[in-house]
Amino acid sequence: MQKRLLFVTGTRADFGKIEPLALAARDAGHDVSFFVTGMHMLDRYGLTKIEVHRTPGVTVHEFLNQRIGDPQDMVLAKTVMGFSDFVIEHRPDLVVVHGDRVEALACALVCATNYIRCAHIEGGEVSGTIDELFRHCNTKLAYCHFVSSQAAARRVMALGEPAEAIYAIGSPELDFHANSSGVTLEQVKTRYDIPFDEYGIVTFHPVTSESDTMGAQAKALFAALETSGRDFVVILPNNDPGSEAILQVIRDLPKDRFRAIPSMRFAHFSELMKHAACIIGNSSAGVREAPFLGIPSLDIGTRQNRRSDAPSITSCTAANSDTISRFLSEDWGKRYPQDAAFGAGDAAHRFTAVLGDPSFWTRSLQKEFQDHG
Repeated sequence: MQKRLLFVTGTRADFGKIEPLALAARDAGHDVSFFVTGMHMLDRYGLTKIEVHRTPGVTVHEFLNQRIGDPQDMVLAKTVMGFSDFVIEHRPDLVVVHGDRVEALACALVCATNYIRCAHIEGGEVSGTIDELFRHCNTKLAYCHFVSSQAAARRVMALGEPAEAIYAIGSPELDFHANSSGVTLEQVKTRYDIPFDEYGIVTFHPVTSESDTMGAQAKALFAALETSGRDFVVILPNNDPGSEAILQVIRDLPKDRFRAIPSMRFAHFSELMKHAACIIGNSSAGVREAPFLGIPSLDIGTRQNRRSDAPSITSCTAANSDTISRFLSEDWGKRYPQDAAFGAGDAAHRFTAVLGDPSFWTRSLQKEFQDHG
C-alpha cells in the first residue's frame, strides 16, 4: 500500500498545518515529498524553505514562483506552469494542498486537469474574503476533503461533493500544540531576542480586497496597542497585496515595546503562543489555535469573518480603539477552557487511517455533482 504523497507548501503557516500529516504518512510507510514554493523562497520572509528541509525522511523540491510585488494572477500562472512540469515528470499518487492560498489553487487545478488525486485540507470554511473564493474553488477541484469540523463537512457537501469523499479529521496543527513543543520558553526568547516577561503576539495580514486601506488599518491597530503600554511580539505579515503598507507601519514601531520577527520555527512559535497573554490580529491562529489552547484572542477586521465563535475570541475593526483597549485591560493574561470545535489533536492519526483503506484509492477520478437535498 505504499504510495507517493506530495505535499504542497507555500507559507510558514500552511507548513505548520500539513507537517503533522506528512510525518504520520512517512511513519506509515508512504514515500513523502514536499513541493516548496511561495513565501518559503523569499528572503524577506525568513527563507522558511529551510524549515521544510529540516524534516527528516522526506524529499524536498523547490520552485520559485514569484518575485516581490508580483500580482496574484501572475503567481497563479507561474505556479501552474512549474507544477505542471513537475507532476508530469514525477506523477505522485496523491497531492495534498491546504486551504486558500493561490499556490494551492494552482496545484489543485493542475491535478484536476491531469487526473491526479488531490486531497484538500481544511476546506468548507468561511471567512468572507477572496481567500474563501479560492478555498471553495479548491474544494471543487479536489478528489477528496480532509476537513476540520462537521460544519465544514456540511459546507463541502453543499458544494456538491460526495459524502464518501469527505473526512472530518480536525485541524492538523492542533496535533502539534496538543503535545510538548520540545523547547522551553527561555530557549525561544534567547533564540529570537525577546526581552519581555509578559507579551501579546500580533500577526496582521493584508486582506487583498482591502489592499488600499491596509496601511490605515495597521496604523490604527498598532496605535491602540502602543497606547496600552503593553509589550508585543510581532510576526511579519504574508506577501499578499497590501503587505508593504503594513510593513512600513511595523518598521516605525518603538523597538523597546515591539519585537518584530519575520518568521519562527513552528515548535518555537507553539511554545511562545502557549505562554502569551493574548493573540491579536487576523491570523487563523487567533480563531483556531488560540481557542484550543484557551488563550484570549482579538480578531481584527474581516479576514477571519465567521470562522469561529469560541467564547475566548473578541472581534472588532482596527479602528475600534475602545474595544481594543478594553480587551487588553480585561482579557490580558486570562485563560479560557479548551475549545475543541476544530478537533482534539489527533488529525494525523485519522488522516493515515483513511490512506490505509484500499477503497480510498479505487474511487473514480471522474467527479459528479451530488445533490444532497
